[in-house]
Amino acid sequence: MQASSPQSKLPLVRRLEAVGFRAWPAASVVYDGSWQVRLTGGHPSKRLNCIVPLDPSDHRDMEQRLERARKRFETYGRPLIVRETPLAPPALIDHLKANGWRMFETVDVLTVDLTALALPDTLDYLPSHDIGRFIDASLAVEGENIALKPALAEILSAIKPPSGFFMKEDPANGAVAVALCVQDNDLAGIMSFAVAEAHRREGIGTQILSSALRWARISGARQAWLQVVSTNATALALYRKFGFRKAYEYHYWRREG
Repeated sequence: MQASSPQSKLPLVRRLEAVGFRAWPAASVVYDGSWQVRLTGGHPSKRLNCIVPLDPSDHRDMEQRLERARKRFETYGRPLIVRETPLAPPALIDHLKANGWRMFETVDVLTVDLTALALPDTLDYLPSHDIGRFIDASLAVEGENIALKPALAEILSAIKPPSGFFMKEDPANGAVAVALCVQDNDLAGIMSFAVAEAHRREGIGTQILSSALRWARISGARQAWLQVVSTNATALALYRKFGFRKAYEYHYWRREG
């Protein structure tokens, strides 16, 4: 089978990027040409605080546009970060390399055909619509600072497509696992998925992810997608068991010093 060319992936990349923006909305979004400038003062997520170029041919006045963005990020107290997807202009990436920028993280975007996926007939976990409870569980499972609760509440409340909040809570141990699934027409994104360290390798992650994917399929989704840091071998192994395969990757860049 002949390998697909980078150009042939661009329609899928554009679609997944668009649903990703809707599923994880930044507080402030402005455009400089086709560069999307995303900022969220209350939350440090890189996906919510970065420049995302969306047209491979849009590379005019790069240094001036980066400087404008840097000043905007500075007002938010954020370092300037560029998120390089296959839609980024190659000339921009060459410019970053030549001017002291460094790529510091790679993220894989994975997809799976939900219509062909073998899933349990019933949901082990039912979706909740209690955002506050989900946030408490998520912060506990991931060991995050409770001070992020207001910002997370703002982000999750701003999600427009239907969302399912999945949680496993134990009376003795509190929150054990969480998953957030956002269904956007025929696409379902797993935007958050975590299992408490003390409860990993117990099959809980498989159960809660299965429930989220089955809920999405029942709701009309035909394909699921997610993003995972490329060095997270444990998560990648689980996703591969479900049939997820890499669609594309993206990289984060920042200027050294």
